[in-house]
Amino acid sequence: QVQLVESGGGLVQAGGSLKLSCAASGSIVRINAMGWYRQAPGKQRELVAAIAFGGDANYADSVKGRFAISGDSAKNTVYLQMNSLKPEDTAVYYCNANMRLTSAYTGANYWGKGTLVTVSS
Repeated sequence: QVQLVESGGGLVQAGGSLKLSCAASGSIVRINAMGWYRQAPGKQRELVAAIAFGGDANYADSVKGRFAISGDSAKNTVYLQMNSLKPEDTAVYYCNANMRLTSAYTGANYWGKGTLVTVSS
């Protein structure tokens, strides 16, 4: 069994900053990559940023230069530093991890329950 627990969401004014954290726990053999997706009301879930542990990060065009993703493989944790927030960043942010568990031969995608980020104008 595995859990992804997000934290750090909340209400912030436009131009402000928030930092999201997501910690993975359970019978994990290896984490290949972790990332953040978001879903605004009435819209599809979209990739915000992702990082391959030991590899590169990639970002949605809409957040480049404002958001920074980082990972700590020792803690099985990924962070998303969000700066210069805009009202259009308002969404539920979901943590995603591609991990191989002790019960499996290959990696699979797992999701957190989400954390709400609200940016007021």
